[in-house]
Amino acid sequence: MEALTIHPQNSEQLEAIKSVLKAMKIPFDKSPYNPEYLRKIQESEKNQEGAVILRCEEDISDYFKNLESDVQD
Repeated sequence: MEALTIHPQNSEQLEAIKSVLKAMKIPFDKSPYNPEYLRKIQESEKNQEGAVILRCEEDISDYFKNLESDVQD
């Protein structure tokens, strides 16, 4: 079965969702993670969009070669 992540916007929505799940006898778990921690992770993921990741010397060399060829074109 698939899992869903739900993002209620306030405590009323959260309580309504919990009530519906309980009424339908659908098991659910509370996230073990602090919401502030999750927010920071999501923010860092947004900041990485478009980032260049260089994992080894070869990656670094290739990256700068490509930059030089782009400037010459």
